Amino acid sequence: MPLSLSVLDQSPVRSGATALDAIEETVTLAQAAEACGYARYWLAEHHGTDGLAGCSPEVLLSRIGAVTREIRIGSGGVMLSHYSPLKVAENFALLSTMYPGRVDLGLGRAPGGDQLTAKAMLYGSRIGIEYYPAKVLDLKAFLYGSDPANKSLSRVRVTPRPVIAPEMWLLGSSADSATLAAQFGLPFSFAHFINSTRPEQIIEHYRQTFSPSDILKQPQASICVFAICAETQVEADHLSSSGALWRVMLEKGTLGPFPSPEEAEAYPYTKTEKLLAEAGKRRGIVGDPATVKARIEAIAASCKVNEVMVVTICHDIRARLRSYELIASAFDLKRGESL
Repeated sequence: MPLSLSVLDQSPVRSGATALDAIEETVTLAQAAEACGYARYWLAEHHGTDGLAGCSPEVLLSRIGAVTREIRIGSGGVMLSHYSPLKVAENFALLSTMYPGRVDLGLGRAPGGDQLTAKAMLYGSRIGIEYYPAKVLDLKAFLYGSDPANKSLSRVRVTPRPVIAPEMWLLGSSADSATLAAQFGLPFSFAHFINSTRPEQIIEHYRQTFSPSDILKQPQASICVFAICAETQVEADHLSSSGALWRVMLEKGTLGPFPSPEEAEAYPYTKTEKLLAEAGKRRGIVGDPATVKARIEAIAASCKVNEVMVVTICHDIRARLRSYELIASAFDLKRGESL
């Protein structure tokens, strides 16, 4: 089958720009992704950082749904450990009522921020990460009518009841997440851009341990990669220098605005920081259209998936839009108007 390509947007804030700029760029990118023929447009959730503006995917999705027509929209993902499964179900039931047949609910286990911020999100609740599997089951029950983990909640009704329920995915970068997705009979999306070690084994583990459910009879997996595409390798490498510095800052506990290539090239890297930057580069796909296409196809083939999500961050929004256009063109996606 031909590869289906989708977009993950983390709503990055560029140095010299504002969070409002980042949100407007997210809106522009969603419209461009639809025009280029991408299948899904997912929004990430992060907290307590000046570098990523998307703290609430469900709020942003309401805006994205209003400015697009056909592309599937969803969360990549909602950090369910922080929230009531009922409230998440209501949010996505409402989105599915507003945009029927277009909404995906991707769920993650990560805190999406530092530990203090995670505690503030819980605000004294004793329902810790160990309750995550139960929350997933209860959320699934609220949306699909299956049995909840907490039997006392079996009579709870989610309203409005959408004609078409959101498509529910589990996201992760480890075998633990794959195991949960398989156990609950849910689609699984692997975050290769976070962990590029053994994706083939983790996704195969998901397939081999998959239990059919009332919403999914066969395993369904995708993979999310980081990629920057430009007309030439030299230009792509130049654009990617920003991300190398950003990853170094992340490892140091500082996730501020996304630097420009000029800022990155002027930064006085230590020997250790250079190693970190190079390790980060190796996880991504950077190059001209032929190079990027070949790398994406190779990863998809090795993982035996036919859907790949692409996350692209660079300082120049025009270069970011152009990267997605070049990738779409390389894969001959259904085209709308040019970016």
